[in-house]
Amino acid sequence: MNERVRAREVRLIDEDGTMIGVMSSAQALAIARERGLDLVEVSPNATPPVCKLMDYGRYKYEQAKRESAARKHQKTSELREIRMKPHTDEHDVQVKTRKIQEFLADGDKVKVSVIFRGRELAHTELGRHLLDQVASQLKGTGTVERPPMMEGRMMSMIVARAPGWDPSAKEASSSTS
Repeated sequence: MNERVRAREVRLIDEDGTMIGVMSSAQALAIARERGLDLVEVSPNATPPVCKLMDYGRYKYEQAKRESAARKHQKTSELREIRMKPHTDEHDVQVKTRKIQEFLADGDKVKVSVIFRGRELAHTELGRHLLDQVASQLKGTGTVERPPMMEGRMMSMIVARAPGWDPSAKEASSSTS
């Protein structure tokens, strides 16, 4: 920008976006100073390079505000975890499944784990059955991203939100009933 523009000739565009024309960089800089603006090289690879008249400080400020607003509206997905034991009762499984649906509605992924202790390790099929039961209860709301796998003393699977599932539509229909 300004004195750092090295090209001999530049194509100048004013602050409104209208093209002024091709001129020497010294003339373009004089026009910029006359209007109280900066000469900013927009397209250095063009022949001749394209420069624009703008308030560079204001431009940087507005760009920073746009980036900040974009970061503010961005949703980061977390990996939440629900833990159970192989002998978790039916009602408790339903309660935990509802909690998983809440996490999925928030846009998070959920790691559902069954923890085995002592002799329970001899009956890992109970844990697999429990995870399959949770997966069947989540049909339509969640999809199994990673199937049940043993990791030491834990068997876990990862569930993500099902494509096409809209949690707000369910809330609207249940509130009218």
